Amino acid sequence: MKLLLINPRFPESFWSFKWATDTILPDKKTTNPPLGLATLAALCPEDWEIEIIDENIETIPLEPQADLIGICGMGVQFPRQKELLSFYRKKGYPVVVGGSYASLCPEYYDSLADAVISGEAEYIWPEFCRDFEEGKTKELYQETGEVDLADSPVPRFDLLDLDKYRAVSLQFSRGCPFCCEFCDIIVMFGRKPRTKSLEQVGRELDMLRQYNIKNPFFVDDNLIGNKPLAKELLKFLTDYQIEHDYQFHFGTEASLNMAQDAELLELLRKANFNWVFIGIESPDEESLKETKKYQNTREDILSSIQKIYSHGIDIYGGFIVGFDNDTTSVFEKQYNFVMQSGIQAAMIGLLTALPKTPLYERLEKEGRLIPRDGYTDNTKLATNIIPMQMSYDELIDGYQILYKRLLENRNIAKRVKNKIRYLNDPCHKENGSVAERLNILGNFLKALMRNGIGTVFHFLRTVPLTKPKLISLVIQDWIIGLSMQDYVRRNFIQEFEEANQLTHNYLKLIEQALQRYLHPGGLEISLKQVKDTAAHLSISLKGTLDREFFTRVGHHLEKVLKDTTSSISLHIEELHEAQLKHLNRLLKRLSRYGDRIHIVVHEELRHIVEIDSSVFNLVLERA
Repeated sequence: MKLLLINPRFPESFWSFKWATDTILPDKKTTNPPLGLATLAALCPEDWEIEIIDENIETIPLEPQADLIGICGMGVQFPRQKELLSFYRKKGYPVVVGGSYASLCPEYYDSLADAVISGEAEYIWPEFCRDFEEGKTKELYQETGEVDLADSPVPRFDLLDLDKYRAVSLQFSRGCPFCCEFCDIIVMFGRKPRTKSLEQVGRELDMLRQYNIKNPFFVDDNLIGNKPLAKELLKFLTDYQIEHDYQFHFGTEASLNMAQDAELLELLRKANFNWVFIGIESPDEESLKETKKYQNTREDILSSIQKIYSHGIDIYGGFIVGFDNDTTSVFEKQYNFVMQSGIQAAMIGLLTALPKTPLYERLEKEGRLIPRDGYTDNTKLATNIIPMQMSYDELIDGYQILYKRLLENRNIAKRVKNKIRYLNDPCHKENGSVAERLNILGNFLKALMRNGIGTVFHFLRTVPLTKPKLISLVIQDWIIGLSMQDYVRRNFIQEFEEANQLTHNYLKLIEQALQRYLHPGGLEISLKQVKDTAAHLSISLKGTLDREFFTRVGHHLEKVLKDTTSSISLHIEELHEAQLKHLNRLLKRLSRYGDRIHIVVHEELRHIVEIDSSVFNLVLERA
């Protein structure tokens, strides 16, 4: 059997850190590899041939040599996941779907796939494989029991191009003991954390060492959900690090109550955990109680953060606005708290009701849900809830203003200074060669200069000349801050009228410049403008077009993409092989804006026109 496993492309979000990847780490393509697919591959029969394609780093094959195609996906990947399922199924491939969204909402996949894998895969995936070999697959394989993680194999890291990722994922536990109202983790994995053995973790680390990985990320939703077992893991990791000369610097996700356990904090430091993501949510205690996040009410949150900093551990924080307790004053409270905490990676989201969660069920009963597609990403300027103590527009406007304030250069600088008052002895052992570190530094300094003298000034204010060991932490915080600043600048836009008028003006210039291609019918150009959305420019290539055309159109499209928020559709309906090199030069020129470019290739041309779907939005099914 030849099995092709596909991880669909993610839409851009804060988590993409696109500016950082493109500008500072151009040899990397995205954040984390698809650990679930690597685990699934290890559960397959030994005689199966398996390939993993992660569309976030490489293009998908349109005519794969495969007997079976499996496509995973989180909620934010659902639109692309559906498109891929439909495309391959219409081509006659058997398709099976799984992942976290199929586990949470298997009913959303009715008629989209030949089989749905819903839930943890360790037992139901081998069952599916046996049935597939015998030609008697069921439509739904749903895990209803409890999976013992001792039965989870070492993931097939060998099937992943690990050099393309900023970090490499591994997992110790599943489940979380807490019951936050908005969270879907307890719905899927339960409240009793289950763990792998220390020997299992050791085998996975041994394999990562073979690939010279430096920065594993424990993707556990709460690494300290079972504190006694977490401490055993940390002692094991410390011994492992000592034995292997501290090859790894770790990151993970954990709950804020870690701050009340001095032994735990010291163990994290000894094991070389550089950072931890913590769901802080709100500085308002009543909002925390409302959402049942009682673990964050045991101690003053700012004091807890400073304790964690004092052990040399950096914090990425998750925050939420829009709780029923929140009024319009919440934005100022969040601003003041984030500034005082010094948290640079402050991932603030709009309260969003995910299917099957207690929050969703409560708001559905109260009639406070807004029907909306694609609401699983809570870092866009939209949500699916009706707030209680402010209007919907007040929630969106306040959220947008909050982020723009936090990401002003002077406020990035203030947070750096506030952090290093307490995080003055980072738990950080440098990794990578001197050449690699110098390359990152050089890329950062060039990017800093391009951002202007104001950015340089505020950066220089934060350089701790008397504490040189803090300089790499400061640079890291600036990379995070500037990356988030870039995301907000490009995506947090509500007033589109001025930008769309600029696109309209560019359209007239393009039509004038390309007039001799328009009248013979070799080219069609149109502009779609919908109120309160970015304009969409559509270009169709229908005839013989010369080198001069591709040069001219590239120049104009680059200006549209650089100066406006508009997106572009490129329809390739007719193209001769002699034009292919000109088209490829055009695409290379526009590749930095690939997330805003949708490309439709006529089916008859797909054998000669190859579009990298990890760079551009390759449209497989026309709307």
